[in-house]
Amino acid sequence: MDKIFAIFRNSIKSPDVRKKILFTALIFLVARVFAHIPVPGVNLAQLQALFSQNQFLALLDVFSGGTLANFSVMALGLNPYINASIILQLLTMVYPKLEEMQKEGEAGMQKINQYTRIITVPLAALQAIGMYALLRNQGIISNLSILNLISLVVTMTAGTMLLVWLGELITDRGIGNGISLLIFAGIVARLPVAFSQTVTTVNAQDFFNLGVFVVMGIAVIASIVIINEATRQITVYYAKQVRGNKMYGGQSTHLPLRLNQAGVIPIIFAVSLVLLPSLIANYLVVAKNPLLHGIGVSISTWFTPTGILYNVVYFVLVVGFTYFYTAVVFNPKKIAEEIQKYGGFIPGIRPGAPTAGYLNYILTRITLAGALFLGLIAIFPTIARFFTNVQNLILGGTGILIVVSVVLETIKAIEAQLVMRNYEGFQRR
Repeated sequence: MDKIFAIFRNSIKSPDVRKKILFTALIFLVARVFAHIPVPGVNLAQLQALFSQNQFLALLDVFSGGTLANFSVMALGLNPYINASIILQLLTMVYPKLEEMQKEGEAGMQKINQYTRIITVPLAALQAIGMYALLRNQGIISNLSILNLISLVVTMTAGTMLLVWLGELITDRGIGNGISLLIFAGIVARLPVAFSQTVTTVNAQDFFNLGVFVVMGIAVIASIVIINEATRQITVYYAKQVRGNKMYGGQSTHLPLRLNQAGVIPIIFAVSLVLLPSLIANYLVVAKNPLLHGIGVSISTWFTPTGILYNVVYFVLVVGFTYFYTAVVFNPKKIAEEIQKYGGFIPGIRPGAPTAGYLNYILTRITLAGALFLGLIAIFPTIARFFTNVQNLILGGTGILIVVSVVLETIKAIEAQLVMRNYEGFQRR
């Protein structure tokens, strides 16, 4: 804790880091202002009543930062952009050209980001049309003319793209990952509302169970910090090399393999996909066609946030995305080539392909532990309801994980900025 306070104290003293923090705070303020600008023609009272009665929509509203309940111009949030990112990541594994582009460094990543933005636009438009159809069937928004519907879709799509742009501004000129920080800000902004709704609807007999839930939440936060910081240290020795009259190498170092290489990304990806069936069901259940209505009712019955199927699918998606994203961000073959290039070796393991196989073996085993932990955190609300019998817990392990993970990543980013500034000052001396 003292280290964290020291980091923030030093960041305030550093002009460059302080400027980046203030810029990030300014972007947060701009995003929250737009989050309260409603789209015209929507009955907000009926909309908020619908969200208070529907647990799925309430959960979706938490992750949108309250923009859905207000039906603001940013009502779609960053979901279209996240879905576009998933599509690009999958295409990268299918098309060799995209994979080569990803290996081109900064220039290649800029092209992939541009493709992600392009795909985000039609996805946002489709989600805007689906949201309009859902609210129209619920009687919350009246039938719109073609021109007004186009205006609504364009406005909501523009809101999503504005949010993406604000996130990229934070990444370029602020502190940390902008997209993650905006999701974090939205969740934190809804925490007081979610907590008040939980407390006001809990009767006197459930206050003890609510206290048990708070204790469980603290334990979850502690476990998240421990798992995020846990690493497997792989010892690497470097052979001695003679260059001219000097001898280099002969030292040992450690290659840290994090238990959770993927961070919070698998949770964000899984949330975006696991909410789709419930969203489709809310649209089909009010359809006039009996077949579509029956399909919507079946999905609503079997795929509720408190149901077994929902939690099993959610758990499997988190585990799968953890392995998928770990394979994207950590390439054992490339690491093995780098170790061999500089004359390094792992004791008892031959350089080259055997080293890559050993790293892949270790990574697969430790990723299993991290993936299972993330999966349990994702279904934490269901586990908490089973033990505490408090049925209206809106914010669960997923939100806690995102908040804690983003805070840890941001602290590390601030610390890295401070180290870089100190190193530059040393160079000038």
